[in-house]
Amino acid sequence: MSPIPLAPTLAARYDRSLRYAHGQPLAPGTPRPHPTAEWPAENVACLARYRVWLLEGGTSPYTTDILYLPMAGHVLGLALKPVDQLDLDTDLPPALAYIHAKHLSAMWNKLCRNALAKFRRFLLHERGQVEVKARPYDPEPNTTGLPAWLVQELHNYQLLQQRNWRPARLQENLRRFWSGHLRVWRFLVEEKGVQTLADVKRQMLFDFMDLRLALGKAVTGINADLRGFHPFLLFLREQGYPVPHALLTLPGLAQADHLPKFLTDEQVRALRADLETRVAEAQNSAHQRDARLDRAAFYLLWQGGMRVGEVEELRLEDLDFGNRKVMVRQSKGLKDWAVYLTATALVALQAYLAVRGPGPTDHVFFYRNQPLCKGLLHDRIKAAGLRVGVHVYPHRLRHTCATQLLNAGCRVTSLQKFLGHKSLKTTMGYARVHDRTVADDYFAAMEEVEKRLDVSPPEEAPAEEPVPEPERQALLVIAEQLSEPELSQEVRLVLAAQIRQVLTGMGLEQVKKAGDDFGKRQQARPPPSSGGG
Repeated sequence: MSPIPLAPTLAARYDRSLRYAHGQPLAPGTPRPHPTAEWPAENVACLARYRVWLLEGGTSPYTTDILYLPMAGHVLGLALKPVDQLDLDTDLPPALAYIHAKHLSAMWNKLCRNALAKFRRFLLHERGQVEVKARPYDPEPNTTGLPAWLVQELHNYQLLQQRNWRPARLQENLRRFWSGHLRVWRFLVEEKGVQTLADVKRQMLFDFMDLRLALGKAVTGINADLRGFHPFLLFLREQGYPVPHALLTLPGLAQADHLPKFLTDEQVRALRADLETRVAEAQNSAHQRDARLDRAAFYLLWQGGMRVGEVEELRLEDLDFGNRKVMVRQSKGLKDWAVYLTATALVALQAYLAVRGPGPTDHVFFYRNQPLCKGLLHDRIKAAGLRVGVHVYPHRLRHTCATQLLNAGCRVTSLQKFLGHKSLKTTMGYARVHDRTVADDYFAAMEEVEKRLDVSPPEEAPAEEPVPEPERQALLVIAEQLSEPELSQEVRLVLAAQIRQVLTGMGLEQVKKAGDDFGKRQQARPPPSSGGG
């Protein structure tokens, strides 16, 4: 049987897929998609644009033609209305109902559901909208049972704190804010019976620390909860609540003063080589795009010292290639600061933009036609480290950047501005790790001290050469002979002479002969007489 020829157009391909559709017969009355001849003309053009969008976003041609385009066709063939009039909430689900009615496998149903979500994302993109992936955080279900005054004041305090949060991190900060405060207050209310602020005692907070430690929670996390609790008390005092002074002076748990962790030059070299190799050896356009994304992000994190969230949120309007810098907007603490680009980072970023593909926003970095989701860069950088045996994550590259710049002679005040640090104390943490300038100053000063005191390095004893293996074996034989319990003074002198001969380079054959003669003499000696009782 001859193969079916490939349909010349997308419309013809979709019509053919309807004719050759697999699955059990549909139940009477089940809506069926209409062929493209009955579609509005703009819908056929939409299908062609969708294919280009998918391919430019990295989807393989096979998956595009077999899965994504048919599902989009089902939507358009069932709705039979111009694409710009589609209701994304009501006009897309019938396509999935049609797939379910065909009684295909559960896996295929899942793939079709994902394909429908992809088409929805494309339609949002064409309308200039961005898909909302996560529901807004609602703390109300977690505040059940807490006093009404406390919940209201926590809401008020959240609104105050929210002024300093980056809009892109709003939902993440909301979850962190409420989880930290509720851990403390639910313990106080549920375990200690607290109903008013006057009920809170200092010992209760010590009990909270003990409980968290008993549960195996990290000291840093416990202190973070207490650091959030303390300013909330100050806020309550400003609102007129009487706050005992003893609660405001509560010490946190002692924790190690960790130094920033950084990569060695060899580790950076291995990581960079891996990323460059993956760009050079990419087999198709999708792999090439992902490899260039990883490389460009790596240079911004390492040479630019950027935080991972700043890379994820970077916009096209923030790129200033003429002055070789990018502007970081509303960074930590809602500050703007400039990141300078080396020639290498500039080329890597431009190479990625050449294959970036379309997306719904002006973010610099896209993955599958969408702005980077939280955690994607972290996982991809970590995976690159695993390939070369280096434990790395995005913030460690920022630490590496700071440490390497200090060691190369960069002034601490310049580094503070480059990293966007508000406090110089934060920047000095990198100097504590490994500051070549401090080391050079120390050794130069100590050299002057030693000159003044006429201190010279002690003479080193010459290194002992190891005994060669043949001589070592000969000495072991002699040592065995010396262990005999009944040796005369004469025999001991003979064995000592043999040791001298080995150590002074006497031929091993002569030593062996002397040892054999010793053995014969021992055998010829009469056994010692035993004493009578």
